[in-house]
Amino acid sequence: MIRLASLIDTFEADYLAAYGDGMLPSQRKALSALKICRTSAAPVMQVHCEACGHVEVIPHSCGHRSCPHCQNHESQRWIERQQARLVPAQYFLVTFTLPASLRPLAWANQRTLYDRMTRCAWETLRTFAHNDTALKGEAGAIAVLHTHSRRLDYHPHVHVVMPAAAIDAKGRRWRTKRRSQHGAGKGRYLFSHKALANVFRGKLLAAVTGAGLALPAGYPADWVVDCKHVGSGEKALVYLGRYLYRGVVREQDILACENGQVTFRYRHAKRNRWEYRTLPGAQFLALVLQHVLPKGFRRARNFGFLHPNSKRSITLLHYLFGMVVKRTPADEKPRPQLRCRCCGASMRITGVGMPPRPRSDEAPPLPLLAAEAAVM
Repeated sequence: MIRLASLIDTFEADYLAAYGDGMLPSQRKALSALKICRTSAAPVMQVHCEACGHVEVIPHSCGHRSCPHCQNHESQRWIERQQARLVPAQYFLVTFTLPASLRPLAWANQRTLYDRMTRCAWETLRTFAHNDTALKGEAGAIAVLHTHSRRLDYHPHVHVVMPAAAIDAKGRRWRTKRRSQHGAGKGRYLFSHKALANVFRGKLLAAVTGAGLALPAGYPADWVVDCKHVGSGEKALVYLGRYLYRGVVREQDILACENGQVTFRYRHAKRNRWEYRTLPGAQFLALVLQHVLPKGFRRARNFGFLHPNSKRSITLLHYLFGMVVKRTPADEKPRPQLRCRCCGASMRITGVGMPPRPRSDEAPPLPLLAAEAAVM
């Protein structure tokens, strides 16, 4: 496995020479954090084994949300929080994609466009739920913004996990959509993807012009929205949660670094097979860093009756329908503990944020306790 930190150390100078003038502050911060993550240049913490007394100093992880091997704990917590809000309904994964002609505008105005995309996706689904004859109520949704394709190209889109259900506050009713009546083999049905695309297009164009931005000439009339049935929603939440905090590329998918070229693999969505891409190291870093979000921007958002403020409604639904939901106190769940190299016992942190101590050889990270590593 090739670490991203080592690639930054190798190609940083080339990357800065080629792309440094156009770097955003968030990208510079990410580059600095990822470069020293768990290396001898990072601040260190001291850990002490309570069983054998062994003391060791290990480097801190960077904790950056674009790091491919940090924030696993936060990812698991997010998944558990969303799964605790599952409701008795069939779920759909709806994907709203920004057309290619609008991507330069999005790149130049990231905070504005990303926010408008997420809100317009929700407002589109909310409008359809209110107007749908089977639902006629307030919907709920979990939206996650992605800016990359599997090849790491710039491809902004919003994934929305949505139950085919709504709460009718006036009628005090819980409404769900039943199996499609459009014939055998059609499966479940939420809304027309063409109608969703048309409404999303109108809402987003209005939001962009309302923000004072000029639309480019020649943007397409037909946009793309995909709507897929995903059963109970659990697998879709796990899929989105794993991409939420690990960055855009896994280190185990970086296969080679030779002659100034980096090769990584990705799974082709339609062919469902591994494909490979090789490009200069500086360009690879540019692909990775272009997906760093603006500081403080929230990639994942909950809307409608799935908003965190609606816990009482979700609890009532679980009670009325007899749903047994695995409730884990995610916010209180302790982080996995480090295991002593000498005796295997858990180690206690006795000091953090100490100045880095350069070493001639990089020691491998301490292992996690097996029972707690299983959830990572």
